[in-house]
Amino acid sequence: MELTLDTSIGAVPLELDRADAPCAVNSLVSLARQGFYDDVACHRLSTDEGARLYQCGDPSGTGTGGPGYTFADEWPVTVSHGSDGYQAPPTLYPRGTIAMANTGRPDTNGSQFFLVIGDSVLYPEYTVLGTVGEAGLPLLDAAAAAGHDGSSRLGGGTPTTPVVITGVR
Repeated sequence: MELTLDTSIGAVPLELDRADAPCAVNSLVSLARQGFYDDVACHRLSTDEGARLYQCGDPSGTGTGGPGYTFADEWPVTVSHGSDGYQAPPTLYPRGTIAMANTGRPDTNGSQFFLVIGDSVLYPEYTVLGTVGEAGLPLLDAAAAAGHDGSSRLGGGTPTTPVVITGVR
C-alpha cells in the first residue's frame, strides 16, 4: 500500500507492507485518514553511526505522546525487550526502513515511527511496516545534513531543519 507524507521539505512517499505488519499499517493508515499526523513535526533526528533516523508521529513533540492506545509487536520482533533474560542480538534496519517506535517495553506501539535514513543496527524491538520511497530519501538527507540540537537522551535531538508532516495522502 502506498501513502505519501506531505511535509515541510517535500513529498515523502511510503510503501507499507500489510503482510508482515497488518496492525501497524492499519493503525498508521487509520490515524492518517483521521488527520492525526497533520501539522506534526518529526521531533527527533539521530545522526549517530548505527542509528540514523527521524522519529515522527508524536503530536506533543516530546516523544511521549500517542493516540491513546497501543498494539502488539509484529515482524521482526520475536523475543523482545529482554524477556526471560534473553536479549536478541542487534539486527540491521536498512536505509529506507519505516519502523514503529515504542516505549522500550513489549507491545507499546502507538503512533510514533522511525524513518531510517542510514543503515542502522538496532535491537529487533521495532516493528517494520514498510519502506521510504526513493524520492523521499534525498529530501530527508538534505534536511538531516543541517544536524540537530543534541537534546535527546536517546541520541540526537530536535532537527535544525524542521520536518513537519502537513498532511498524508
